[in-house]
Amino acid sequence: MSIVAYIKENNLAWQPSFSGELGQGLVGYRGALIIEAGKQLSADRILPPKIQAKQVLVVADDASIKFFACELESIVHFEPFFEKYKAFFTPATLVVLYVTDLDKNGTFTYEGVTFNAYSLAESSVWNELLDLSNLEKGELKKMDNAEKIEALYEALLSVDCTATAMSFEEVLSHKGESSKKIMGAV
Repeated sequence: MSIVAYIKENNLAWQPSFSGELGQGLVGYRGALIIEAGKQLSADRILPPKIQAKQVLVVADDASIKFFACELESIVHFEPFFEKYKAFFTPATLVVLYVTDLDKNGTFTYEGVTFNAYSLAESSVWNELLDLSNLEKGELKKMDNAEKIEALYEALLSVDCTATAMSFEEVLSHKGESSKKIMGAV
């Protein structure tokens, strides 16, 4: 079962903007993923998730995730996130996490999977990934959602996404009090 099928079967998608096939036998997902579900108020009404991975970007084949990026509000949400989705990660998975309360970037290995964790203060995961990949928004303008995800994935495969090597405990020690700055009209 692919990660996209798992997400659908277990009702883990939250506000998806894309879920479907990419080229070369790959599938993709863009949206949020539920880590801890919200309270069920009635048979057809549920509160928003208590914990979620936001701005998720996934590229996967039938067996495993090839690329994963998301925003976590706190580094303490990492372990429950990984517990729920770890069956789809391999040592070859490229993972870029953006964490709102992280004060220092770090690359760590957890259960054999390497995670590149970056502080996210005011941008979006998509924009940060474009910067990391050296892609320009203009290059993606005429592409559909699937093509954009594929182009970003291909570009990220050719860049170094690593930060300073740390243990997971060291990354946890860099949990700060910072929160994301909302940019918009004043």
